[in-house]
Amino acid sequence: METTNGAGHPLPYDTYREAIERETLRFAGIAGGVDPETAVPSCPDWTLADLTRHVGALQRWFSALLTRLVQEPPRSRDLELGLPEGAQEYPDWVAAGVPAVAAVLRDTDPLAAMWAWGEDQHARFWARRMLFETLVHRVDAERAVGRDSDIDPVLAADGVDEFLVNLPHAGLFAPAVTKLHGSGETIAFQCSDHPGGTGEEWRVRLDPEGFRLLPRTDTGTDPDAATSEAQSVVRGPAADLLLLLYGRRAYQDDAFEVSGDTAVLDVWFAHTAF
Repeated sequence: METTNGAGHPLPYDTYREAIERETLRFAGIAGGVDPETAVPSCPDWTLADLTRHVGALQRWFSALLTRLVQEPPRSRDLELGLPEGAQEYPDWVAAGVPAVAAVLRDTDPLAAMWAWGEDQHARFWARRMLFETLVHRVDAERAVGRDSDIDPVLAADGVDEFLVNLPHAGLFAPAVTKLHGSGETIAFQCSDHPGGTGEEWRVRLDPEGFRLLPRTDTGTDPDAATSEAQSVVRGPAADLLLLLYGRRAYQDDAFEVSGDTAVLDVWFAHTAF
């Protein structure tokens, strides 16, 4: 499997296939039997019904793109969803879609060339994206109903990588990203609980023309970043870093060790709402 940054990302395709099924069924189980009008604090103005409809619709949409192996941006997102009339039935509708999604993922060559809005122009992009959309929204649902959340650290670290790799391409639906720039400041996001025990780090640099994720060498050190200290460093468990990047946590939380110029972090988070 090709990687994006020299640190084992993306994960093997089967990992995404299996995790999507688990996370989807877990999400449906959380949403089932709960008042669909329950507010979802991490998704302002959304109810649990809105969130559940979003997860089910997105999975069906991604599956349609994979089935067609689209080669250019779709002109329409019209799709027959088979949405139930009653919002209380949405969780079962999400769960009922799992076999079809699993079949599409199983029958798709992950290295098949296809259009994607992000960096990786292969079918595997959509499986990876589907997983983290579902996983983060599972956490949203858990928070809405007052449950604790847990995220596998290997998946979480890959989610951090997936977010940062694709963020420069997200301006179409996150326009503030296109205005994120600086004067060469570097931000380091450090994972404190990597399974190998050595940690994992991603560095982004804010340049006058925009920002970019700094690539790594085989030793994990970026040649551009190696000669200078990061202006801001955020260190924490992979799961917390993932939720931080998605705006579900704040860098001021106790989960993180923060050093350097926090003004640079304020600029970053003001422009990266996803």
